Amino acid sequence: MIRLAKAEDIDILMVVTKACANYMISKDIYQWNEHYPSKSAFENDVRRNELYVLEVNSTIIGCIVISTHMDDEYIPIEWLTPNNKNIYIHRVAIHPNYQGKGYAQQLMAFAEKYTIENNYTSIRLDTFSQNKRNQKFYELRGYKRLGDIYFPKQSEFPFHCYELVL
Repeated sequence: MIRLAKAEDIDILMVVTKACANYMISKDIYQWNEHYPSKSAFENDVRRNELYVLEVNSTIIGCIVISTHMDDEYIPIEWLTPNNKNIYIHRVAIHPNYQGKGYAQQLMAFAEKYTIENNYTSIRLDTFSQNKRNQKFYELRGYKRLGDIYFPKQSEFPFHCYELVL
C-alpha cells in the first residue's frame, strides 16, 4: 500500500534510507551520505504533503517524494516542457532487503498516475551519474536524459536530470 507519510514515519524512513546508502556504498556508489537524505528534508516533505511511503505487510519498506517545487539546481537544465505544471521526484528508496521485487516500479507507477490524474505535464528527476542501475531503470520507463547538475555536499560527480512527458 502506498500512502501519505506521517511525522511518526520519519524515523523508520531514516533507517530505510541509511540502509540504502550503506548498500550503495558497498557497491562503490557514493550517492547518499550523512548529509542526504536528512531528517529535516523528510520533515519538510511531510509538512508539504509530498512524502509517500510504501508498506508491505504493515511494514514501511520504501518512500517517494512527489513535489511541485523546482529546486534551484534544476534551473539551468533545458527541460522538454515549460516550467509549470511539472512534478519533481526525490528520495526514491526501497530497503535493500526488498529490492529487485518490483517495488520501485510500483512507486514510479504511482507517481506517473498521480501526474496524469492531476493534469501535470511531465515528471522530472535526477539520478546519480555513477548509479548505472538507476539510469537504466528510468530510461526503460521512457525518461529522457537532459543534462547534469551537481550537489557538492553529496558528490564530486554529477547527477543526470531526466524528464518524462505524459
